[in-house]
Amino acid sequence: MARDELSELRAFIAVASESSFTRAAARLGLSASALSHTIRGLEERLGLRLLTRTTRSVATTEAGERLYRSIAPHFDQIHAELDALSELRDKPSGTIRISSGVHAAEMILRPKVAEFLPEYPDVSVEVSIDDGFVDIVGGHFDAGVRLGESVSKDMIAVRIGPDWRFLVVGAPGYFARRSEPEHPRDLTNHLCVNLRMASAGGLYAWEFEKDGRELEVRVGGQITYNSIFPVLDAAVDGLGLAYVPEDLARPHIEAGQLRVVLGDWCPPIQGYHLYYPNRRLASPAFARFIDALRYRA
Repeated sequence: MARDELSELRAFIAVASESSFTRAAARLGLSASALSHTIRGLEERLGLRLLTRTTRSVATTEAGERLYRSIAPHFDQIHAELDALSELRDKPSGTIRISSGVHAAEMILRPKVAEFLPEYPDVSVEVSIDDGFVDIVGGHFDAGVRLGESVSKDMIAVRIGPDWRFLVVGAPGYFARRSEPEHPRDLTNHLCVNLRMASAGGLYAWEFEKDGRELEVRVGGQITYNSIFPVLDAAVDGLGLAYVPEDLARPHIEAGQLRVVLGDWCPPIQGYHLYYPNRRLASPAFARFIDALRYRA
């Protein structure tokens, strides 16, 4: 197979997996116009339309989907084998792509990556922030980060953080105007800061448990964010109660800026795990990255 044909197929796989010329071009380090020209050349050579383009999205045609499903796994295997060859070098090298939510990226990955990268100068780490449930295989990620209870059973999971819990917190100024809730159902009578989940588009229901009894409460308020950090800031500003990870709230609690309520309804949950397909051939760089992230109590 000629080099140009390989480049065309690589370009097609990128566009098909990203469903976007812009994202695929960024991934390949090309301009969107150059990438579009490459795809047109492949379609003309095959005599088939592989992609359907609209102003907002890109989708594979029947022929394009068949081609993608047949060749993409082989390209993945080729990349894995090439990465594995780095074990013959003195130092691990290559790029590791990780999908993670914003909380895990800040509290778990950030400090670990800061220690890891100086030790392995030939390794690059790309972290894609997405709080939804990402298909790491379809997205061509090496691994993803989720809470242990959310990891699929067909994945290898490595614990990278301790158990933690969500807390309901509010500013002293807020409680100067309203009494503290004594039961999760009391939250319906309070102003609360909502979190919209990017994956489903809906508002996150606050989850509680006590003495084996589980309870979900959908709260209301005047402000909603799609990221946990501004939710916390809004609580500090006295705009309402917030349901946030304890490690984020702790500095504000210790400083007297926030007060915890309903603590006995907030048990620990499984910590974050790094997960990846069990068929993945781990490169030396990825193996060392896993070891660097592994949680050691």
